[in-house]
Amino acid sequence: MAKQENTNNNAPQQDLNQLLKVRREKLQELQENGKDPFVITKYNQEHHSDEVKALYEKKEAELLAGRTVVNTDGMDEADARKAINDDYNERRTIMDANPIHVSIAGRMLFKRVMGKASFCNIQDLKGKIQVYVARDAIGEEVYADFKKSDVGDIFGIKGYAFRTKTGEISIHAEELVMLSKSLQILPEKFHGLTDTDTRYRQRYVDLIMNADVKDTFVKRSKVLKSIRNYLDGQGFMEVETPMLVSNAGGAAARPFETHFNALNEDFKLRISLELYLKRLIVGGMERVYEIGRVFRNEGLDTRHNPEFTLMELYQAYTDYNGMMDLTENLFRYVAQEVNGSLVLQYGEHEMDLSKPFERITMVDAVKKYAGVDWNEIKDLDAARAIAKEKNVEFEEHHKKGDILNLFFEEFVEEHLIQPTFVMDHPIEISPLTKKKPENPEYVERFEMFMNGWEMCNAYSELNDPIDQRARFEAQEELFAAGDEEANHTDEDFLNALCVGMPPTGGIGYGIDRMVMLMTNSPAIRDVLLFPTMKTLDK
Repeated sequence: MAKQENTNNNAPQQDLNQLLKVRREKLQELQENGKDPFVITKYNQEHHSDEVKALYEKKEAELLAGRTVVNTDGMDEADARKAINDDYNERRTIMDANPIHVSIAGRMLFKRVMGKASFCNIQDLKGKIQVYVARDAIGEEVYADFKKSDVGDIFGIKGYAFRTKTGEISIHAEELVMLSKSLQILPEKFHGLTDTDTRYRQRYVDLIMNADVKDTFVKRSKVLKSIRNYLDGQGFMEVETPMLVSNAGGAAARPFETHFNALNEDFKLRISLELYLKRLIVGGMERVYEIGRVFRNEGLDTRHNPEFTLMELYQAYTDYNGMMDLTENLFRYVAQEVNGSLVLQYGEHEMDLSKPFERITMVDAVKKYAGVDWNEIKDLDAARAIAKEKNVEFEEHHKKGDILNLFFEEFVEEHLIQPTFVMDHPIEISPLTKKKPENPEYVERFEMFMNGWEMCNAYSELNDPIDQRARFEAQEELFAAGDEEANHTDEDFLNALCVGMPPTGGIGYGIDRMVMLMTNSPAIRDVLLFPTMKTLDK
């Protein structure tokens, strides 16, 4: 039956329905015989597949130390075969005299029945391992039930480790119990689950069938762990701030809106972590960070999902130069911890994190890649004129600094493959950032780019409440002019600034993009366990 099921991905619906019916009938038979797997609540899983293999190899190295590989040179085929067989039996005798007893649990992904003995493959968190199931070892009744089992069923297995004649470390089952019956048919093992839409919608099946997918999310967990380890070592404290807010500020994005019935008040889902974390800096928490979900009501593409993971951190008594140093060290630490290397391969690009990250102003970057010296652009009219000349589209409400940013996006970003800090942004696109004292048209802000992607965004944080109010007022004007992503005035945040915020450096990191780079994943949906999908018509 298992073989039949594994080849029926494209079978007529009637045949598939029949296969599903058979599985339910098998479950019913087990239940009627008092063997309902779903009543089992616990199994003593003492080992994973990789641990079993490691334990056996260690014991093997101890007991068979000094034993050489049998030499069959000069033997005819029959004698060579006998010599190899005798050597294997001697090794088995030595190892079986000192058995390594194990207890594993996992999903059966393959089964080969051969009369009184069978083989199956069990998959657990750490990989796969072969299991030898013999009728004489587990009993006739249990073996009969096992023969009726299906690919996808979950088993608990106790036994001892051994190495087959082909060299594969396996488990000789002494006890076998079905822990869960699979009532659905898994994709055919040789082709796996390849349909992208199905993979995202049924991630649970994707994780079963595609080992590299599981590895991606294991790495994602390592990325988060290594970030926390690094920041904890730098004296930062992890905090949590509200997701439901009355004023979604801190970024240029359109929020999701909802209604809170208990208060009869409209709320928004946060688009940023910034304004609440800064309130904590005001409160005397000098180094804080948060890793959390934010929500932006925008489009879907390979690098954008409306719900994504953002990390923001704030450090008192430093500026954006301090944030650059911290970011450079953080990325190196994460790459080394997760991948064991400071060289990242993404598609055709190789990025070397061991070298100092390039630092360049936005004006110099536009001059370098677009051939336009923005220092010579004296006013808005001149900016609009050069934009028309270079076929850079802009909107009526865009100011001189906005158009500079459009030039950067059009001509520069794609060239920034190696880690690069792009510094000193125009004030028009940076409402929460300190002005550069020597040139107030620009602010102390940087974005870091790798692979042509923005990886993080950082400021010398604006702590002047008077200036901040003026910036909010400018944002309100933009909103009135039709910019739905403009910030709104946050009076409580202004009050916090009036209480007094020390000089502060702050930065936001897109965690999902970092994971994409660390795992060589082509799309953001590949690093989100459950990406946002359009609901299928019912």
